[in-house]
Amino acid sequence: MRRGNCLVFFLCLLVASSFAVAAPDKILVNSGDWKDVYSSMLYGTIAGIPTNFLTSARHSTIILYSVDRELSVDIVSSKKNAFVAGYRVILEGRGYESVTEEIYDDVNLGLAERLTDVKSFIVIDPSYGYNALSAAPYAALSKSFVLFVDNKNVGKVRQFLDKRGVDKMILFGQLDREVKDSLSSFNPEIINEGDRFDNNVAIVKKYMAIKPTKQVLLSNGEFIEQGLMSGTEPVLFIGKTNVPDATREYIKGSDIEVGVLVGNELIGSATFVRRTLGISVFVKFAQGSRTPSGSIAPVEDLDRFPMPSYNLNLDIFSIAFNKGSNSLEVTYHNLVDLGTYFKSSIQVQDSLGSKTIGDIEPLFIDGGEYKTVVYTATSDGERLTIQGDNASAHVITIYGEGKKSLEFTLEKTLSIETVTVLDQSDIEIVDLVYDSGKGQFEVKIRSIGDADAFVRAEIVDVLINEESVTLGSDGAPLIKKGSSAWMPVKGVLSEQDILANKEFLVQAYYGERENALIKVKTKTFPFKKKAMDYTTIALVAVVVILFILLMLARKKRCPKCGTKNKKNATHCKKCNHLLKETAHSAHQGSHQG
Repeated sequence: MRRGNCLVFFLCLLVASSFAVAAPDKILVNSGDWKDVYSSMLYGTIAGIPTNFLTSARHSTIILYSVDRELSVDIVSSKKNAFVAGYRVILEGRGYESVTEEIYDDVNLGLAERLTDVKSFIVIDPSYGYNALSAAPYAALSKSFVLFVDNKNVGKVRQFLDKRGVDKMILFGQLDREVKDSLSSFNPEIINEGDRFDNNVAIVKKYMAIKPTKQVLLSNGEFIEQGLMSGTEPVLFIGKTNVPDATREYIKGSDIEVGVLVGNELIGSATFVRRTLGISVFVKFAQGSRTPSGSIAPVEDLDRFPMPSYNLNLDIFSIAFNKGSNSLEVTYHNLVDLGTYFKSSIQVQDSLGSKTIGDIEPLFIDGGEYKTVVYTATSDGERLTIQGDNASAHVITIYGEGKKSLEFTLEKTLSIETVTVLDQSDIEIVDLVYDSGKGQFEVKIRSIGDADAFVRAEIVDVLINEESVTLGSDGAPLIKKGSSAWMPVKGVLSEQDILANKEFLVQAYYGERENALIKVKTKTFPFKKKAMDYTTIALVAVVVILFILLMLARKKRCPKCGTKNKKNATHCKKCNHLLKETAHSAHQGSHQG
């Protein structure tokens, strides 16, 4: 080999060696922000570098028992949310010789910039953490980096993407309209079924199309764990106490044979999966202890990092059989400030035996509100009657954040009280208008019955930013019989939203009792903007004109040239003529002196 070629070969080996040294053996994530942890874990998976995260300041030293001192370690730290300041110094003090630390203002974009070969991206709104976990296995498998984008940082992300170039992009789940508009030029694939369980099934199907597998991980999307981010198996969502229909149907129609439940909080749902859907279920709930503890080391909980979650809480306020209307009235109370959908199955036991009643479709109850559901017939269509003094009801209610996301279960057995109430209230839904200035609908209700009526209005299944939502009025105000009232219903519509909604369904619940609105009426309206209040406009105009005239009247007119001057002017600003009032005042001042 020639001398020159040898030199070139030696330099190539040197460069290759330097790159090998630059790639760390381990990444440690030092941040209290789940987005930073998620981004680092995904970065490590794509780059092929084992990655672990801190869960607390105390954990920063415990985790080192599982990291060999011979390894080169790269610390990814958040500038604002780090658990430990100067974490590199701690490692060096413990004998680690090869430690680097990168401190980021924006970990997500910072790591995206380090993956210079990646041109496939999945865009997710950071408000929906479960969507990020749902997409993680497919992102790892397809070497796609997840970018967290909302209307606050979309401009910055767009600059990065323009510079990097995009081969493929997926917009996953619900996103701000500004984000979708800004990124539309990249011709993205859109996955948004309007429900997190449907979205989860959709992304699992994409994973299976690339790498078919008979084993899946089971989770509810509320924490990050190393196995969930590895990409070796897709993550299938099950509910906390119930398995939504979308997940059930997918498992039934798939070749899945084994489910590995990560964490033991969902044992009830996992048991349902095993018994009802016929797949084997194993539980991964612990790991070996990393701290010295004698001859027999206890196990530790899995390293898990919490993600944003919805804490729904529904309760049954009362159950009563109303002899006045021959109906069972079940009143629910939403204990949190989040709108909730629910569906019940009720087994009634009385002196004649048992009968079943229930809901066909999910119902909506707004945050903090009461809702009374009235049943007049059994599930087989027979007229409902309840006999005896010791009747009871066993209620099983499934509920969740969406119509298809009924992942929670409420189960109660209650005694049925007997009441006799003849509700004489009646209403008419008169009109519906939209006030774009206030960002709200206004529903006109007229009380036409023989009694005053408490009324709560809802606008059902409104498409806002391509998502179907139900909007409700604040509380249930009393409308006196013979009177009318406009009820505001908050809901900001864009021009695109207005075009997407052909009509609006108004649903009004009402009754004589504020916490038992046992009657309901519905009416459909086309979109109509609220007319301008010309009386108010005229009054404002008059006030403005009077103010202008007053200001003009306060100015001094020069008797010589007619120019208007300020009230305290001593001479005309145009001709310098001495103004009379000032001269007279000056004369009085001189005389007094």
